[in-house]
Amino acid sequence: MLTIGETPLSIEDVVAVARKEQKVALPASAEWHALIQRGADFLDQLLQDEGVIYGVTTGYGDSCLVEIPPHQVHELPLHLSRFHGCGMGQNLDLTTARAVVAVRLCSLARGYSGVSHSLLERLAWMLNENVIPVIPSEGSVGASGDLTPLSYIAGALVGERDVYYQGKIVPITQVYAEKDMQPLVLRPKEGLALMNGTAVMTAIACLNYKKAEQISLASTLITALNVLALEGNPSHFDEVLFAQKPHLGQQHIATQLRDWLNSQVQTEHQSSRLQDRYSLRCAPHIIGVFEDSKTWLRQFIENELNSSNDNPLIDPVNLRVLHGGHFYGGHIAQAMDSLKIMIANIADLMDRQLAQLVDYKMNNGLPRNLTGSSIERLPLNHGFKAVQIGVSAWTAEALKQTLSASIFSRSTECHNQDKVSMGTIAARDASRVILLTEQVIAALSCASVQAVKLKGVDTELSPVLTAFKHWVLQSFNYVEEDRPLQNELQALVDRLENLALLNSALV
Repeated sequence: MLTIGETPLSIEDVVAVARKEQKVALPASAEWHALIQRGADFLDQLLQDEGVIYGVTTGYGDSCLVEIPPHQVHELPLHLSRFHGCGMGQNLDLTTARAVVAVRLCSLARGYSGVSHSLLERLAWMLNENVIPVIPSEGSVGASGDLTPLSYIAGALVGERDVYYQGKIVPITQVYAEKDMQPLVLRPKEGLALMNGTAVMTAIACLNYKKAEQISLASTLITALNVLALEGNPSHFDEVLFAQKPHLGQQHIATQLRDWLNSQVQTEHQSSRLQDRYSLRCAPHIIGVFEDSKTWLRQFIENELNSSNDNPLIDPVNLRVLHGGHFYGGHIAQAMDSLKIMIANIADLMDRQLAQLVDYKMNNGLPRNLTGSSIERLPLNHGFKAVQIGVSAWTAEALKQTLSASIFSRSTECHNQDKVSMGTIAARDASRVILLTEQVIAALSCASVQAVKLKGVDTELSPVLTAFKHWVLQSFNYVEEDRPLQNELQALVDRLENLALLNSALV
């Protein structure tokens, strides 16, 4: 059970909740309950005193000069969720939508948003009962936060949207009726607190970060196999060599390659080529950019995750209303724009390695296109020829997606939101680049395992590479006669997140 509200969450916490590996709970301490209640009570008192509160007694955004009559204040949150119900595009999948709910709960449970215990309890209930709002992916400019996609959480709470439930998409009213529950009645500011924040981009960023870690690991394992298959030179990863360029992440990748490559095998099966092509020799330098960036990427993502990022904030300690711009998703935008470049470069690295493997002019004696057919059947068979074309296509599309979203700020909402982050678009772009790169990784996993088999070194692998080979062969059979590989490639994409378990067992 993961307690949300008093202590910071990690990226891994969000991913665990998203994957239904952990249920959630709110803090039991009297201090936390008092903090939440104090903020809600302060708002009630301000309303009684006829204080002016943005988004409570005024309209939203450029409409902040519009006064809301006291008898209409309680209707305002409902209107906010309704007029933002214009999201388009593909819906976020269930795992991503669960991450969004978890991230929003984390922010609101910090106690600086003026929301009630009832709202926090209903969000926790959604996660634990797996009643998750269906959220369209498109429509956010990343400031004032993820207004339109987050409106689908607010709308579901009040009984007006669809949810994922028991493997189907159904109206939330059906679930409430089945469970004999009433829709939540949002208090003043609760609609704004739910919607005016960075939960969608941050949730996607958490998932992207963990997937990127698996891509880094897999690409390093694949590189090691390809050094063996292509009779590469292990001295390119020498410890003294890498001590002279002390990027820690880059050194980590070089260390892994040294540890995973079998020196005896390398001595027996080494090309006369003095220096390998860059896609082998410079692999630590390319993969290492992500490894060296993990520290600041995690810092950006987890700081945003554990922040109060709606507006205005309600200070429950000093009893003040604080107007600001914490809904601006610039840090997530920068993190995701940077991440997609790092990952696309790894896709490009893998694409270049596969080009070496299939080309008889540069693969040091491997069969054309890595075909495993007999001599008699060789004229008919084409091995990985089409897979290499597919990898080129996926890599090209990934590279095309790397233009930074954050530089495309658009002035919106009567020029009130005149500089916006585009953080959610950056996060979605990164997700697309990651998926394309996962497809490249799946193809290279099969090709590199096939290559070491054809080279005759698959029985001489180090324990780590042997374990990786067996992991690949759970979803892939060696290609002798041509056959469709789509299902095997997709199975590896689907299993890639489990590569972390393999790594944990080997470390």
